[in-house]
Amino acid sequence: MKETKDGTRSGRYSKAASNDSYPIILNIDDFKGDFSYDALFGKLVNELLPSYLEDETEASELSWANDAMPSGHLRTHSESGKFSQGISSPLFPEVDALLSMFKNSCLQLVDLRKQVDEKLYDLKKEVATQDSKHRKTLAELEKGIGGLFDSFARLDSRISSVGQTAAKIGDHLQSADAQRETASQTIDLIKYLMEFNSSPGDLMELSPLFSDDSRVAEAASIAQKLRLFAEQDPGTQGMAVSSVVGNTSASRGLDVAVANLQDYCNELENKLLTRFDAASQKRDLPSMAECAKILSQFNRGTSVMQHYVGLRPMFDLEVMNADANVVLGDPDSQPNPINVGVGLSSLFNEITDTVRKEAVTITAVFPFPNDVMSILVQRVLEDRVTKLLEKLLMKPSLANPPTMEQGGLALYLRMLAVAYEKTHDLSRDLRSVGCGDLDVEGLIESLFLPHKDTYLEYEQASLKQLYKAKMEELGIESQLSSESRGTIGRSKGASIASTQHQISVSVVTDFVRWNEEAISRSTLFSSQTATIAATVRAVFTCLLDQVCQYIKEGLERARDSLGEAAAMRERFVLGTSVGRRVAAVTSSAEAAAAAGESSFKSFMVAVQRSGSSVAIVQQYFTNSISQLLLPVDAVYAASCEEMASAMSSAEGSACKGLQQCIDTVMAEVERLLSTEQKATDYRSSDDGIGPDHRATIACTRVVAYLSRVLEAAFTALEGLNKQAFLTELGNRLHKGLMSHWEKFSFNWSGGLQLKRDTTEYAELVRSFNAPTVDEKFELLGILPNVFIVAPESLASLVEATPSIRKDAQRFVQLRDDYKSAKLASKLSSLW
Repeated sequence: MKETKDGTRSGRYSKAASNDSYPIILNIDDFKGDFSYDALFGKLVNELLPSYLEDETEASELSWANDAMPSGHLRTHSESGKFSQGISSPLFPEVDALLSMFKNSCLQLVDLRKQVDEKLYDLKKEVATQDSKHRKTLAELEKGIGGLFDSFARLDSRISSVGQTAAKIGDHLQSADAQRETASQTIDLIKYLMEFNSSPGDLMELSPLFSDDSRVAEAASIAQKLRLFAEQDPGTQGMAVSSVVGNTSASRGLDVAVANLQDYCNELENKLLTRFDAASQKRDLPSMAECAKILSQFNRGTSVMQHYVGLRPMFDLEVMNADANVVLGDPDSQPNPINVGVGLSSLFNEITDTVRKEAVTITAVFPFPNDVMSILVQRVLEDRVTKLLEKLLMKPSLANPPTMEQGGLALYLRMLAVAYEKTHDLSRDLRSVGCGDLDVEGLIESLFLPHKDTYLEYEQASLKQLYKAKMEELGIESQLSSESRGTIGRSKGASIASTQHQISVSVVTDFVRWNEEAISRSTLFSSQTATIAATVRAVFTCLLDQVCQYIKEGLERARDSLGEAAAMRERFVLGTSVGRRVAAVTSSAEAAAAAGESSFKSFMVAVQRSGSSVAIVQQYFTNSISQLLLPVDAVYAASCEEMASAMSSAEGSACKGLQQCIDTVMAEVERLLSTEQKATDYRSSDDGIGPDHRATIACTRVVAYLSRVLEAAFTALEGLNKQAFLTELGNRLHKGLMSHWEKFSFNWSGGLQLKRDTTEYAELVRSFNAPTVDEKFELLGILPNVFIVAPESLASLVEATPSIRKDAQRFVQLRDDYKSAKLASKLSSLW
C-alpha cells in the first residue's frame, strides 16, 4: 500500500473491488519471443504483494510500541494478551484477490489456447493446400527437364557426328596438303637432281640456292636428301626421272649426280668448317652453333665434332710431352710412387677442369653435346692418358729384372697400382662432368689390360726378388758381425751360433708387410670374387714359402751349431782317450760345454722366434686373407691345407733340433757326472764324523747346469711342445742317472747321500710339470732305501713297495755287503 498526501494510508481492497480494480488481460503476444514464466507471474502479483508487505511492517511497529508502559516499563504478559485480542485481522488479506486474479487468468489462458488451436488448424490446412500445389509444379518441371535432356542428347549426338565428319574432312585436307607439299618438294628435288646430273664436275649451272650463303642450311638439307635419293638405286632412279621429266640424259643413271653431290657436299662441309674455325677463334658461340647445326646434317655432324676436339690445345704435342715431366719429375732420378701419385692427381685434376670448361662451350654450340663429350673424353683417355702411361709403366723383363738399387720389380708394381688407382679416379671425375654413352670404365680397363694379364706373374717374381735381397742383406750383416768379433771368441767356444744370423721376427714382419702390399694390389686390379680369391691364394702361398724357408734355414743353422758343439765333444772324448794332459783336457771339455750351452740357448731362441713368426702369419691369415678367400670355399680350404703343410714342415725341423738339444744337455750331464762324481761319495768311511746333509758336488753342478739352460726352454716353448720336450728330457735324465749310479758301490751312509741327491733331482724335475716324470723320480727317491735298511729288512721293503721291485733287484747288488751278507740267496724268493 502507498501513503496518501495527508499521511494516512489507504485501506485494503475488498475481494470484489479487487476483481474490478485489477482486470488481468492476457494477449498471445505475451507468449512470443523470449517467454519466461517467472516474468509473467511477477507481472501478475507484484501489484498486490507490495501493499501486503507495507501493512505487515506497520503492524510489527505498532505492536512494539504498545508493549512499553507509560511509566517506561514493559507490559506484563497478561496485558499484552489482552491487547492482542483486541486486534482481529486476516493474516494474508490479499489471498482472495490473488485467487480471483488466477481464476481470471486461467479463463483467459483457455481462450488463448483455443485461439491458438484454431490458427494452427487453419495453418495446417493452408500448408497442405500449398504442398499439393508445389508437388504438382515439381512434377511438371521434372517432365519438362526430362524432355530438355532428351533434346540436349540429340543435339550432342548431332554435334559429335558433325565434328567427326569435320575431323575426317580435316584429315583428308591435311593429307592432301601434305601430299601436295611432298609432290611440290619432290618436283623441286627432281629439278635439283637433274641439275646435279647434267654434266660431271660442273657445279656452275646450279640454282642460286646452292650458291647463296644466306641459304646454306636449306642447301645442305636439300643436298643430303638428294644424296640419299640418288644413292639408293641409280638405275631405277634414272628410269623414274626419265618417265617423269622426259630428259633423255637421265637414261645413263644417276652416277653423275652422285659424284656431283658428293663434291658439292664436301665443298659445302669444308666451307662450313672454315667458317666454324673462324668463329671459334673469335669465341663467337652463336656463329659456331649455327655452323654446327648445319653440319649436323652431314653424318650427324661427326666431322665438326672430331674437328673441334682435335683442335683443342690440351691435345697439343708439347702439352702431352710435358705431362711426363709433371708426373715423374727429374728424369735422371728414380721415381717415387708417392710423388708420382701426387703428380697424377694434380695432372688429372687439371684435365678434369679443362674438360669441364669445354663442356660448357660444347653444350652451347653443338646440337648433340653428349656425342661431342663422348669423343672428347675418348680422345683424352686414348691419347693423353695412354701416352703418359706408356712413359710411366715400362714393363721390365722377368728374365733380367732390374736390380733392387734400381727399384726392382716392386717399383714397377707400385707405379702400376698408383697409375691404375688415379686413372680410375679420373674416370669417375669425367663421368661426373659428362661423357655421353662412352664406356669409360671399359676403356680404362683396356688401357691396363696388357699389364693386368701378367700382373700375378710379376707379383710372385717381385716377392721372390725381395726375399732374395733380404737374405743377401742378412748374410752380409752376419759376415760383417763375424769379422768384427774376430777369432778369439770362437776359439774359446763362446758362441758358435753367433757367427750366423738368428731368426728375426722383424724379418718375418717384413715378409708379411710385402704380402699385405701385394694383396692390396690384387684386390685393386679385380672386382670379381673368384678372381680375387685365386690371386690372393697365389700371393699368400708366396708368403708361406718364404716364412717356411726362412724358419727352416734358421733352425738348420741353429742345428748346425748344435752339431758343431757335438763335434767338439767328440774331439774332447777322443783327446781323453789318447791320454792328453789334464789341463788341456779340462780346457777342451769346458770349451765344448760352453759351446753346447750356447748352441742350446741359441736354438731355443730360434724356436721361440719361429713360434712368434708362425703366430704372426696365422694372425695375418685370420684378419686379412680369410676374409677374401671365404666366399670361395674350395680356395679357402686349399689355402688352409697349404698353410698347415708349411707349418708342419717347419715343425719337423724344430723337432729334430729339440732332440739334438736333449742330446746336448744329456751329454753335458753325463760329463759332469763322470768328472765330478767320486767313488767315495757313496761309500763314506765311518770315522765318527756326522753325516753331510748336502748333495754331492756332481749333483749340485748337474742341477745348476740344468736350471741354467732350461730357463731358455721354459721361455721359448709353450703348451704341448713344452710338455713333450720336458717329458722326453726328464725320461732321458732318469735313465742316465740310473745308468750312472749302477757304476758305484753303496754303504748305508752312501745310501743316505744318494737319497739327498735324488731329492735334489726330484725337486728340479718337479718344475717340468710332467706327471709321468714326477712319478719316476718319486720312485727314484724310494730306491736309496735299498742301501739304507738292514739286510734282514730288505724283503719287507721290497714287498711294501712293489713298484721298485725291478730296479731294486739291480740296485741291491750295489750294496757293499751284497756278497758278505749273502743277499742273493736271501732275496732269491723275491725275484
